[in-house]
Amino acid sequence: MQTALTASATLLAFQCGAKQWSKLFPGSLHRRGTSVSLFTNSQRKRVHARFVASNVKGSNGGVAEISESEKTPGSYAWPDKKKPRVCILGGGFGGLYTALRLESLVWPDDNKPQVILVDQSEHFVFKPMLYELLSGEVDEWEIAPRFSDLLQNTSVQFFQDRVKLLHPSDHWGINVPTGISCGGTVHLESGLLIEYDWLVLALGAEAKLDVVPGAAEFALPFSTLEDARKVDQKLRIFERRTFGNDSLISVAVVGCGYAGVELAATVSERLQERGIVRAINVETVICPTAPPGNREAALKVLSSRKVELVLGYLVRCIRRVGDLESSEILTGGGEVQGSRFHDSVNARGQAETDETLRVKGHPRIFALGDSSALRDSNGRLLPATAQVAFQQADFAGWNLWAAINGRPLLPFRFQNLGEMMTLGRNDAALSPSFIEGLTLDGPVGHAARKIAYLIRLPTDEHRLKVGISWLTKSAIDSVAAVQSTLAKVLSG
Repeated sequence: MQTALTASATLLAFQCGAKQWSKLFPGSLHRRGTSVSLFTNSQRKRVHARFVASNVKGSNGGVAEISESEKTPGSYAWPDKKKPRVCILGGGFGGLYTALRLESLVWPDDNKPQVILVDQSEHFVFKPMLYELLSGEVDEWEIAPRFSDLLQNTSVQFFQDRVKLLHPSDHWGINVPTGISCGGTVHLESGLLIEYDWLVLALGAEAKLDVVPGAAEFALPFSTLEDARKVDQKLRIFERRTFGNDSLISVAVVGCGYAGVELAATVSERLQERGIVRAINVETVICPTAPPGNREAALKVLSSRKVELVLGYLVRCIRRVGDLESSEILTGGGEVQGSRFHDSVNARGQAETDETLRVKGHPRIFALGDSSALRDSNGRLLPATAQVAFQQADFAGWNLWAAINGRPLLPFRFQNLGEMMTLGRNDAALSPSFIEGLTLDGPVGHAARKIAYLIRLPTDEHRLKVGISWLTKSAIDSVAAVQSTLAKVLSG
Protein backbone atom coordinates (compact mmCIF):
# COMPACT_ATOMS: atom_id res chain seq x y z
CA MET A 1 0.00 0.00 0.00
CA GLN A 2 1.36 3.37 -0.96
CA THR A 3 0.55 6.21 1.36
CA ALA A 4 1.25 9.86 0.93
CA LEU A 5 1.38 12.89 3.14
CA THR A 6 1.30 16.31 1.62
CA ALA A 7 2.98 18.62 4.07
CA SER A 8 2.96 22.16 2.79
CA ALA A 9 5.87 24.52 3.01
CA THR A 10 5.74 27.52 0.72
CA LEU A 11 2.66 27.29 -1.46
CA LEU A 12 0.45 25.62 1.11
CA ALA A 13 1.83 26.14 4.58
CA PHE A 14 3.86 29.28 4.33
CA GLN A 15 1.94 31.19 1.70
CA CYS A 16 -0.21 33.27 3.96
CA GLY A 17 -3.30 35.34 3.41
CA ALA A 18 -5.37 37.74 5.44
CA LYS A 19 -8.67 39.51 5.63
CA GLN A 20 -8.92 42.91 4.02
CA TRP A 21 -7.66 45.90 5.99
CA SER A 22 -11.12 47.44 5.68
CA LYS A 23 -12.57 44.53 7.65
CA LEU A 24 -10.02 45.04 10.40
CA PHE A 25 -10.75 48.78 10.57
CA PRO A 26 -14.37 49.11 9.33
CA GLY A 27 -15.06 52.37 7.57
CA SER A 28 -11.61 53.80 8.14
CA LEU A 29 -9.11 52.36 5.69
CA HIS A 30 -9.16 51.08 2.16
CA ARG A 31 -5.56 50.14 1.48
CA ARG A 32 -3.88 46.77 1.61
CA GLY A 33 -4.82 44.14 4.19
CA THR A 34 -2.91 42.89 7.19
CA SER A 35 -2.25 39.32 8.20
CA VAL A 36 -4.76 38.48 10.89
CA SER A 37 -4.16 34.94 12.00
CA LEU A 38 -6.11 35.58 15.20
CA PHE A 39 -9.23 36.68 13.34
CA THR A 40 -12.12 34.24 12.99
CA ASN A 41 -15.57 34.12 11.49
CA SER A 42 -17.80 36.51 13.35
CA GLN A 43 -20.53 33.84 13.51
CA ARG A 44 -18.32 31.37 15.34
CA LYS A 45 -19.27 30.91 19.00
CA ARG A 46 -16.96 30.12 21.88
CA VAL A 47 -17.99 27.91 24.77
CA HIS A 48 -15.82 29.91 27.15
CA ALA A 49 -13.04 32.45 27.14
CA ARG A 50 -9.86 31.72 29.04
CA PHE A 51 -7.91 34.67 30.35
CA VAL A 52 -4.38 34.11 31.64
CA ALA A 53 -2.92 37.09 33.44
CA SER A 54 0.46 37.35 35.11
CA ASN A 55 0.80 39.17 38.43
CA VAL A 56 -2.93 39.80 38.80
CA LYS A 57 -4.32 39.56 42.33
CA GLY A 58 -7.26 37.26 42.89
CA SER A 59 -6.77 35.38 39.64
CA ASN A 60 -6.24 31.95 41.19
CA GLY A 61 -2.64 31.53 40.17
CA GLY A 62 -2.87 33.73 37.10
CA VAL A 63 -5.70 31.84 35.38
CA ALA A 64 -9.30 32.98 35.34
CA GLU A 65 -12.13 31.42 33.37
CA ILE A 66 -15.41 33.05 32.37
CA SER A 67 -18.04 30.57 31.24
CA GLU A 68 -20.84 31.31 28.80
CA SER A 69 -23.38 30.97 31.58
CA GLU A 70 -21.79 33.87 33.43
CA LYS A 71 -22.22 37.53 32.57
CA THR A 72 -20.75 38.51 29.22
CA PRO A 73 -17.53 40.48 29.75
CA GLY A 74 -17.73 44.22 29.18
CA SER A 75 -14.94 46.76 28.96
CA TYR A 76 -11.65 45.77 30.54
CA ALA A 77 -10.83 47.88 33.60
CA TRP A 78 -7.17 48.87 33.50
CA PRO A 79 -5.61 48.89 36.99
CA ASP A 80 -4.31 52.48 36.71
CA LYS A 81 -6.37 55.18 34.99
CA LYS A 82 -3.38 57.51 34.62
CA LYS A 83 -0.67 55.31 33.15
CA PRO A 84 -0.43 54.69 29.37
CA ARG A 85 -2.24 51.60 28.06
CA VAL A 86 -0.52 49.42 25.46
CA CYS A 87 -2.31 46.53 23.80
CA ILE A 88 -0.23 44.03 21.80
CA LEU A 89 -2.07 41.69 19.44
CA GLY A 90 -0.15 38.51 18.66
CA GLY A 91 2.34 36.65 20.82
CA GLY A 92 4.91 35.59 18.26
CA PHE A 93 8.43 36.96 17.92
CA GLY A 94 7.15 40.47 17.21
CA GLY A 95 4.49 40.69 19.91
CA LEU A 96 6.10 38.84 22.83
CA TYR A 97 9.52 40.38 22.32
CA THR A 98 8.01 43.88 22.08
CA ALA A 99 6.29 43.28 25.43
CA LEU A 100 9.53 42.07 27.00
CA ARG A 101 11.40 45.05 25.55
CA LEU A 102 8.89 47.47 27.10
CA GLU A 103 9.35 45.68 30.42
CA SER A 104 13.15 46.08 30.28
CA LEU A 105 13.24 49.82 29.54
CA VAL A 106 13.69 52.53 32.18
CA TRP A 107 10.59 54.70 32.40
CA PRO A 108 10.72 58.28 33.76
CA ASP A 109 8.31 59.79 36.29
CA ASP A 110 6.52 56.55 37.05
CA ASN A 111 5.20 56.55 33.48
CA LYS A 112 5.70 52.84 32.82
CA PRO A 113 2.82 51.67 30.62
CA GLN A 114 0.34 48.94 31.41
CA VAL A 115 0.74 46.20 28.83
CA ILE A 116 -1.70 43.54 27.67
CA LEU A 117 -0.62 40.76 25.31
CA VAL A 118 -3.36 38.89 23.42
CA ASP A 119 -2.90 35.60 21.60
CA GLN A 120 -5.21 32.74 20.66
CA SER A 121 -2.77 30.12 21.97
CA GLU A 122 -1.51 29.57 25.49
CA HIS A 123 1.97 28.77 24.11
CA PHE A 124 4.65 30.95 22.58
CA VAL A 125 6.22 29.00 19.72
CA PHE A 126 9.84 29.35 18.64
CA LYS A 127 8.96 28.51 15.05
CA PRO A 128 12.47 28.10 13.57
CA MET A 129 12.83 24.96 15.69
CA LEU A 130 9.49 23.28 14.91
CA TYR A 131 11.39 20.84 12.69
CA GLU A 132 13.24 19.51 15.73
CA LEU A 133 9.90 18.35 17.14
CA LEU A 134 9.54 15.99 14.17
CA SER A 135 13.08 14.66 14.60
CA GLY A 136 12.66 14.29 18.35
CA GLU A 137 15.68 16.48 19.04
CA VAL A 138 13.81 18.88 21.32
CA ASP A 139 10.94 18.59 23.76
CA GLU A 140 7.81 20.64 23.28
CA TRP A 141 8.29 22.69 26.47
CA GLU A 142 11.70 23.83 25.26
CA ILE A 143 10.44 25.60 22.14
CA ALA A 144 6.79 26.16 23.11
CA PRO A 145 6.65 27.46 26.70
CA ARG A 146 3.43 28.88 28.11
CA PHE A 147 2.99 32.63 28.05
CA SER A 148 1.96 32.54 31.70
CA ASP A 149 5.32 31.00 32.61
CA LEU A 150 7.34 33.43 30.51
CA LEU A 151 5.53 36.48 31.89
CA GLN A 152 5.11 35.45 35.52
CA ASN A 153 7.87 37.76 36.74
CA THR A 154 6.72 40.75 34.69
CA SER A 155 3.86 43.24 34.85
CA VAL A 156 2.62 42.17 31.39
CA GLN A 157 -0.86 40.66 31.42
CA PHE A 158 -1.64 37.86 29.00
CA PHE A 159 -5.12 37.17 27.63
CA GLN A 160 -5.74 33.98 25.70
CA ASP A 161 -8.43 35.10 23.30
CA ARG A 162 -9.12 35.89 19.64
CA VAL A 163 -9.35 39.32 18.10
CA LYS A 164 -12.69 40.05 16.48
CA LEU A 165 -12.55 43.71 15.49
CA LEU A 166 -10.54 46.90 15.91
CA HIS A 167 -11.94 50.42 16.19
CA PRO A 168 -9.08 52.97 16.05
CA SER A 169 -9.94 56.52 17.03
CA ASP A 170 -6.85 58.12 15.48
CA HIS A 171 -7.26 59.22 11.89
CA TRP A 172 -5.26 59.66 8.72
CA GLY A 173 -3.14 62.77 8.73
CA ILE A 174 -4.13 63.80 12.26
CA ASN A 175 -1.35 63.91 14.83
CA VAL A 176 -2.81 62.64 18.09
CA PRO A 177 -1.34 64.38 21.17
CA THR A 178 1.19 62.38 23.12
CA GLY A 179 -0.80 62.73 26.33
CA ILE A 180 -3.02 59.91 27.50
CA SER A 181 -6.07 59.76 25.22
CA CYS A 182 -7.84 56.69 23.91
CA GLY A 183 -6.28 55.49 20.70
CA GLY A 184 -9.07 53.02 19.98
CA THR A 185 -10.78 49.84 21.07
CA VAL A 186 -10.03 46.15 20.56
CA HIS A 187 -13.01 43.80 20.48
CA LEU A 188 -12.19 40.23 21.49
CA GLU A 189 -14.21 37.21 20.49
CA SER A 190 -15.11 36.52 24.12
CA GLY A 191 -16.97 39.84 24.21
CA LEU A 192 -14.30 41.73 26.13
CA LEU A 193 -13.54 45.29 24.96
CA ILE A 194 -10.09 46.75 25.59
CA GLU A 195 -9.46 50.47 25.25
CA TYR A 196 -5.89 51.32 24.36
CA ASP A 197 -3.67 54.34 24.00
CA TRP A 198 -1.15 52.49 21.82
CA LEU A 199 -1.64 49.37 19.74
CA VAL A 200 0.90 46.90 18.37
CA LEU A 201 -0.15 44.63 15.49
CA ALA A 202 1.95 41.48 15.47
CA LEU A 203 -0.68 38.98 14.39
CA GLY A 204 1.60 37.09 12.05
CA ALA A 205 0.18 35.20 9.10
CA GLU A 206 -2.14 32.29 8.58
CA ALA A 207 -1.85 29.37 6.20
CA LYS A 208 -4.10 29.81 3.18
CA LEU A 209 -5.23 26.44 1.87
CA ASP A 210 -7.97 27.63 -0.47
CA VAL A 211 -5.59 28.71 -3.24
CA VAL A 212 -5.00 25.18 -4.57
CA PRO A 213 -8.02 22.89 -5.13
CA GLY A 214 -7.84 19.92 -2.78
CA ALA A 215 -5.30 21.48 -0.44
CA ALA A 216 -7.77 22.01 2.40
CA GLU A 217 -8.77 18.34 2.21
CA PHE A 218 -5.47 16.61 1.52
CA ALA A 219 -2.67 18.95 2.66
CA LEU A 220 -1.24 19.65 6.09
CA PRO A 221 0.22 23.11 6.73
CA PHE A 222 3.41 23.35 8.77
CA SER A 223 3.56 26.68 10.51
CA THR A 224 2.22 26.34 14.06
CA LEU A 225 2.69 24.06 17.06
CA GLU A 226 -0.61 22.36 16.28
CA ASP A 227 0.53 21.82 12.68
CA ALA A 228 3.72 20.15 13.91
CA ARG A 229 1.72 17.90 16.22
CA LYS A 230 -0.57 16.83 13.37
CA VAL A 231 2.31 16.11 10.99
CA ASP A 232 4.11 14.11 13.68
CA GLN A 233 0.95 12.14 14.43
CA LYS A 234 0.35 11.45 10.74
CA LEU A 235 3.92 10.23 10.27
CA ARG A 236 3.52 7.94 13.28
CA ILE A 237 0.41 6.44 11.72
CA PHE A 238 2.22 5.80 8.45
CA GLU A 239 5.25 4.39 10.27
CA ARG A 240 3.09 1.90 12.17
CA ARG A 241 1.19 0.83 9.06
CA THR A 242 4.31 0.19 7.02
CA PHE A 243 6.31 -1.42 9.82
CA GLY A 244 7.62 -4.84 8.79
CA ASN A 245 6.62 -4.64 5.13
CA ASP A 246 8.16 -3.27 1.95
CA SER A 247 5.75 -0.38 1.45
CA LEU A 248 7.24 3.09 1.21
CA ILE A 249 5.80 6.18 2.87
CA SER A 250 5.49 8.85 0.19
CA VAL A 251 5.65 12.45 1.37
CA ALA A 252 5.21 15.49 -0.87
CA VAL A 253 6.55 18.82 0.38
CA VAL A 254 5.34 21.80 -1.63
CA GLY A 255 7.84 24.63 -1.70
CA CYS A 256 11.63 24.59 -1.61
CA GLY A 257 12.44 27.79 0.17
CA TYR A 258 14.11 27.52 3.56
CA ALA A 259 10.99 26.11 5.23
CA GLY A 260 10.37 23.47 2.59
CA VAL A 261 13.98 22.33 2.42
CA GLU A 262 14.25 22.11 6.20
CA LEU A 263 11.02 20.12 6.34
CA ALA A 264 12.10 17.78 3.53
CA ALA A 265 15.51 17.19 5.14
CA THR A 266 13.96 16.49 8.54
CA VAL A 267 11.26 14.12 7.28
CA SER A 268 13.65 12.24 4.98
CA GLU A 269 16.10 11.68 7.84
CA ARG A 270 13.28 10.45 10.05
CA LEU A 271 11.90 8.01 7.47
CA GLN A 272 15.31 6.87 6.15
CA GLU A 273 14.77 3.73 4.02
CA ARG A 274 11.08 3.51 4.90
CA GLY A 275 9.99 6.42 2.75
CA ILE A 276 10.65 8.85 -0.05
CA VAL A 277 10.20 12.62 -0.03
CA ARG A 278 9.33 14.63 -3.13
CA ALA A 279 10.08 18.34 -2.81
CA ILE A 280 8.18 20.44 -5.37
CA ASN A 281 9.07 24.02 -6.22
CA VAL A 282 7.98 26.62 -8.76
CA GLU A 283 11.58 27.83 -9.07
CA THR A 284 14.18 25.77 -10.90
CA VAL A 285 16.49 25.97 -7.88
CA ILE A 286 16.02 25.42 -4.17
CA CYS A 287 16.35 28.30 -1.70
CA PRO A 288 16.81 30.87 -4.50
CA THR A 289 17.51 33.75 -2.08
CA ALA A 290 19.89 31.79 0.17
CA PRO A 291 23.66 32.28 0.26
CA PRO A 292 25.42 29.87 -2.12
CA GLY A 293 27.03 28.01 0.79
CA ASN A 294 23.69 27.23 2.42
CA ARG A 295 22.19 26.11 -0.90
CA GLU A 296 25.14 23.83 -1.66
CA ALA A 297 25.04 22.29 1.82
CA ALA A 298 21.31 21.65 1.45
CA LEU A 299 21.70 20.06 -1.99
CA LYS A 300 24.45 17.80 -0.64
CA VAL A 301 22.26 16.57 2.21
CA LEU A 302 19.11 16.14 0.11
CA SER A 303 21.00 14.19 -2.57
CA SER A 304 22.39 11.83 0.07
CA ARG A 305 18.87 10.92 1.24
CA LYS A 306 15.70 9.76 -0.47
CA VAL A 307 14.61 13.22 -1.57
CA GLU A 308 13.42 13.71 -5.14
CA LEU A 309 13.50 17.34 -6.30
CA VAL A 310 10.68 18.32 -8.66
CA LEU A 311 11.72 21.81 -9.74
CA GLY A 312 10.08 24.30 -12.07
CA TYR A 313 6.52 23.16 -11.38
CA LEU A 314 3.54 24.95 -9.86
CA VAL A 315 0.99 22.84 -8.01
CA ARG A 316 -2.43 23.20 -9.63
CA CYS A 317 -4.45 20.74 -7.55
CA ILE A 318 -4.16 17.91 -5.02
CA ARG A 319 -6.50 14.95 -5.29
CA ARG A 320 -6.94 11.41 -4.05
CA VAL A 321 -5.66 8.58 -6.20
CA GLY A 322 -7.93 5.55 -6.02
CA ASP A 323 -9.77 4.21 -3.05
CA LEU A 324 -7.21 3.42 -0.35
CA GLU A 325 -7.81 1.13 2.60
CA SER A 326 -6.73 3.93 4.88
CA SER A 327 -9.57 6.18 3.79
CA GLU A 328 -9.72 7.82 7.19
CA ILE A 329 -6.32 9.42 6.54
CA LEU A 330 -7.54 12.63 5.01
CA THR A 331 -4.09 13.82 4.05
CA GLY A 332 -3.01 10.50 2.57
CA GLY A 333 -3.06 9.27 -1.01
CA GLY A 334 -2.77 12.62 -2.73
CA GLU A 335 -1.64 13.12 -6.32
CA VAL A 336 0.06 16.38 -7.20
CA GLN A 337 -0.46 17.70 -10.72
CA GLY A 338 2.07 20.27 -11.91
CA SER A 339 2.37 22.82 -14.66
CA ARG A 340 5.35 24.91 -15.67
CA PHE A 341 5.79 28.03 -13.61
CA HIS A 342 4.66 31.20 -15.39
CA ASP A 343 4.34 33.87 -12.73
CA SER A 344 4.27 34.25 -8.97
CA VAL A 345 1.42 35.82 -7.04
CA ASN A 346 1.95 37.15 -3.55
CA ALA A 347 -1.26 36.52 -1.64
CA ARG A 348 0.05 37.98 1.62
CA GLY A 349 -1.86 40.98 2.94
CA GLN A 350 0.25 43.29 5.06
CA ALA A 351 -0.10 46.69 6.73
CA GLU A 352 1.89 49.53 5.20
CA THR A 353 4.12 51.20 7.74
CA ASP A 354 6.55 54.06 7.73
CA GLU A 355 10.18 53.56 8.69
CA THR A 356 9.37 53.97 12.40
CA LEU A 357 7.02 50.92 12.15
CA ARG A 358 3.89 53.05 12.59
CA VAL A 359 0.95 52.19 10.34
CA LYS A 360 0.59 54.92 7.74
CA GLY A 361 -2.20 57.29 8.73
CA HIS A 362 -2.46 55.83 12.24
CA PRO A 363 0.17 57.31 14.57
CA ARG A 364 -1.10 55.26 17.52
CA ILE A 365 -0.67 51.88 15.80
CA PHE A 366 2.60 50.03 15.23
CA ALA A 367 2.88 46.93 13.04
CA LEU A 368 5.76 44.50 12.74
CA GLY A 369 6.69 41.02 11.61
CA ASP A 370 4.46 39.33 9.04
CA SER A 371 1.78 41.95 9.74
CA SER A 372 3.84 44.78 8.27
CA ALA A 373 5.01 45.71 4.80
CA LEU A 374 8.27 47.61 5.11
CA ARG A 375 10.87 48.06 2.39
CA ASP A 376 14.62 48.25 2.74
CA SER A 377 16.84 50.96 1.27
CA ASN A 378 16.72 49.18 -2.11
CA GLY A 379 12.94 49.18 -2.21
CA ARG A 380 12.57 45.45 -1.51
CA LEU A 381 10.03 44.20 1.01
CA LEU A 382 11.70 42.81 4.10
CA PRO A 383 11.38 39.02 4.33
CA ALA A 384 8.92 37.46 6.75
CA THR A 385 11.58 35.86 8.94
CA ALA A 386 12.17 35.51 12.65
CA GLN A 387 15.32 37.62 12.34
CA VAL A 388 13.36 40.58 10.99
CA ALA A 389 10.71 40.24 13.72
CA PHE A 390 13.41 40.04 16.43
CA GLN A 391 14.94 43.31 15.33
CA GLN A 392 11.62 45.05 14.72
CA ALA A 393 10.44 44.15 18.23
CA ASP A 394 13.47 45.90 19.70
CA PHE A 395 12.72 49.06 17.67
CA ALA A 396 8.96 48.88 18.32
CA GLY A 397 9.59 48.77 22.07
CA TRP A 398 11.95 51.70 21.90
CA ASN A 399 9.70 53.76 19.63
CA LEU A 400 6.74 53.14 21.93
CA TRP A 401 8.88 54.48 24.77
CA ALA A 402 9.78 57.51 22.64
CA ALA A 403 6.18 58.14 21.55
CA ILE A 404 4.84 57.89 25.10
CA ASN A 405 7.53 60.23 26.41
CA GLY A 406 7.37 62.72 23.55
CA ARG A 407 10.79 61.84 22.14
CA PRO A 408 11.80 61.43 18.46
CA LEU A 409 11.19 57.98 16.99
CA LEU A 410 14.01 56.01 15.38
CA PRO A 411 13.83 54.68 11.81
CA PHE A 412 14.12 50.91 11.59
CA ARG A 413 17.08 49.56 9.64
CA PHE A 414 17.30 45.82 9.19
CA GLN A 415 20.75 44.33 9.76
CA ASN A 416 21.12 40.94 8.09
CA LEU A 417 23.22 38.88 10.50
CA GLY A 418 23.27 35.79 8.30
CA GLU A 419 21.06 32.84 7.48
CA MET A 420 20.67 29.43 9.10
CA MET A 421 18.87 26.21 8.26
CA THR A 422 18.53 22.81 9.89
CA LEU A 423 19.24 19.74 7.78
CA GLY A 424 18.84 16.99 10.38
CA ARG A 425 19.59 15.92 13.93
CA ASN A 426 23.30 16.61 13.60
CA ASP A 427 23.40 18.70 10.46
CA ALA A 428 22.76 22.34 9.61
CA ALA A 429 24.11 25.20 7.53
CA LEU A 430 24.97 28.68 8.74
CA SER A 431 26.28 31.58 6.66
CA PRO A 432 27.14 34.66 8.77
CA SER A 433 26.86 37.95 6.89
CA PHE A 434 29.94 39.48 8.54
CA ILE A 435 32.33 36.93 6.97
CA GLU A 436 31.78 36.77 3.22
CA GLY A 437 31.87 33.31 1.71
CA LEU A 438 31.98 31.45 5.04
CA THR A 439 29.50 28.63 5.60
CA LEU A 440 29.45 26.40 8.66
CA ASP A 441 27.76 23.10 7.91
CA GLY A 442 27.53 19.60 9.31
CA PRO A 443 27.88 19.12 13.11
CA VAL A 444 29.68 22.48 13.49
CA GLY A 445 26.85 24.34 11.78
CA HIS A 446 24.33 22.37 13.84
CA ALA A 447 26.00 23.37 17.13
CA ALA A 448 26.36 27.02 16.05
CA ARG A 449 22.69 27.19 15.06
CA LYS A 450 21.49 25.79 18.38
CA ILE A 451 23.67 28.21 20.33
CA ALA A 452 22.37 31.14 18.26
CA TYR A 453 18.76 30.14 18.91
CA LEU A 454 19.42 29.44 22.59
CA ILE A 455 20.57 33.05 22.95
CA ARG A 456 17.38 34.21 21.22
CA LEU A 457 14.96 32.42 23.56
CA PRO A 458 12.66 34.97 25.23
CA THR A 459 13.73 35.06 28.91
CA ASP A 460 16.88 34.38 30.94
CA GLU A 461 15.10 31.79 33.05
CA HIS A 462 13.85 29.87 30.04
CA ARG A 463 17.27 30.06 28.37
CA LEU A 464 18.87 28.56 31.48
CA LYS A 465 16.40 25.67 31.68
CA VAL A 466 16.70 24.87 27.98
CA GLY A 467 20.49 25.19 28.02
CA ILE A 468 20.76 22.68 30.87
CA SER A 469 18.36 20.33 29.08
CA TRP A 470 20.31 20.48 25.81
CA LEU A 471 23.64 19.95 27.58
CA THR A 472 22.22 16.93 29.39
CA LYS A 473 20.90 15.42 26.17
CA SER A 474 24.22 16.06 24.43
CA ALA A 475 26.12 14.32 27.23
CA ILE A 476 23.78 11.32 27.11
CA ASP A 477 24.12 11.10 23.32
CA SER A 478 27.91 11.28 23.58
CA VAL A 479 28.01 8.46 26.15
CA ALA A 480 25.69 6.36 24.00
CA ALA A 481 27.90 6.96 20.94
CA VAL A 482 31.02 5.89 22.86
CA GLN A 483 29.28 2.77 24.15
CA SER A 484 28.13 1.88 20.64
CA THR A 485 31.63 2.33 19.26
CA LEU A 486 33.15 0.17 22.02
CA ALA A 487 30.54 -2.50 21.45
CA LYS A 488 31.41 -2.65 17.74
CA VAL A 489 35.13 -2.83 18.49
CA LEU A 490 34.71 -5.61 21.03
CA SER A 491 32.35 -7.59 18.82
CA GLY A 492 34.73 -7.23 15.86
